Amino acid sequence: MLMHRALLLLGLCLAIPANAGILEDDKARQQIKELEARVQKLQDSVQQQTRSMLDLQSQIDALNTDIRKLRGQNEETAHGLQEAEKRQKDFYVDLDTRVRHFESEEQAAKVAAASAAKSTPAHANASSPVSEDHAFARAYGLFEAGKHADAAKAFQEFLKKFPDSIHIPNATYYLGNAQYAIRNYRAALDTYEGLLKVYPDTPITPDVLFKIAECLHGLKHNASSLKVYKKIIAKYPSSKAAAKARKRLGVKK
Repeated sequence: MLMHRALLLLGLCLAIPANAGILEDDKARQQIKELEARVQKLQDSVQQQTRSMLDLQSQIDALNTDIRKLRGQNEETAHGLQEAEKRQKDFYVDLDTRVRHFESEEQAAKVAAASAAKSTPAHANASSPVSEDHAFARAYGLFEAGKHADAAKAFQEFLKKFPDSIHIPNATYYLGNAQYAIRNYRAALDTYEGLLKVYPDTPITPDVLFKIAECLHGLKHNASSLKVYKKIIAKYPSSKAAAKARKRLGVKK
């Protein structure tokens, strides 16, 4: 009996270190698993950051490409603006020359009208054999005097009698003005449109367009008249006709 107890005690003593070793191994394995999990997590995080960095670099490259394109476009735009400014300056110089020429012609017409009034006999009429300049001056004088119906007839006769005259554009313009003054809007509209058809680019083109818009307004074609006002402002923004068109539309420059 005593021997049996001794053997049992010896077995217990031997078993305790073995169990302790097993416990130590389990703990070590657990720590290794935890470390492996942390390493894997760090690797995943590094990979995610790497992908993010690559995406960011791609975005930076794309932005740099866009910036280079925009710089190129800005250079082209700046060059285009310089060219447009030069063309606009040349256009206004040419327009100013044309307007000055027209103003000198108008002043000459006034002088001729005054001269004709002094030199033409009181009994003279439209069928009198007067010169081309005197015929134009007489018609213009009637217009200036407010005798618009008589002026319209005089300008019509002038156009028939002197079809090759240098005064044709101005005579046609004042014929339209005389017709408009007596509220014959349809006849005036036809006269102005005929003038632009034959002489599409003259110093008085903006004024003719404005008169066309006015005739359309007088004929109650309001939508069409608005289009013409806007066309004048867009095509001849610095003209007196454009200023009047803006006033009609109620807009500021």
